[in-house]
Amino acid sequence: MVKWFVGLGNPGREYEKTRHNVGFWVIDELSQRFNIPLNQTKFRGIYGTGVINGEKVYLLKPITYMNLSGECVRPFMDYFKLPVEDMVVIYDDLDTPAGKLRLREKGSAGGHNGMKSIIAHIGTQEYNRVRFGIGRPKNAQPVPDYVLNPFSKEDVPVVEKTVERSADACEAFLSMPFTRVMNKYNG
Repeated sequence: MVKWFVGLGNPGREYEKTRHNVGFWVIDELSQRFNIPLNQTKFRGIYGTGVINGEKVYLLKPITYMNLSGECVRPFMDYFKLPVEDMVVIYDDLDTPAGKLRLREKGSAGGHNGMKSIIAHIGTQEYNRVRFGIGRPKNAQPVPDYVLNPFSKEDVPVVEKTVERSADACEAFLSMPFTRVMNKYNG
């Protein structure tokens, strides 16, 4: 039995606190929660492995920059012989309000370049995902500027709770099918 969780984001201090890095935040939360240090570097990613309730768990943060995430995910998957159906990708979603989650078992990239890269490299859209709502920009702010900036001070408390809920959903996947996880954590 194995489960693997991929959080999308951009490497570097200048991106740490940006909306685009919420996937990294969830992986960091899981790392602390599961006591799995992210102390290995390979495949253009940072990862850690552990065993939770008898199940092998991998946590992965591609450090390829968002648009090239698939260049990390595919070799990681191949090297460890990981089944795609046991993967969960966590990433920011403009079309979901800040503080909300949308969990899906499959779907298009929806304009998200990190997801486009993963789909292109693994050859399928059928994998589990946690879409972490960041909302759309207001005042006609360009999307690249919006996603590469931090959340507003007003949004921080709800975003912190959403990081915890995202990690809760990932943890639930260790003991139940993803369809049940979706029913419990969507919204």
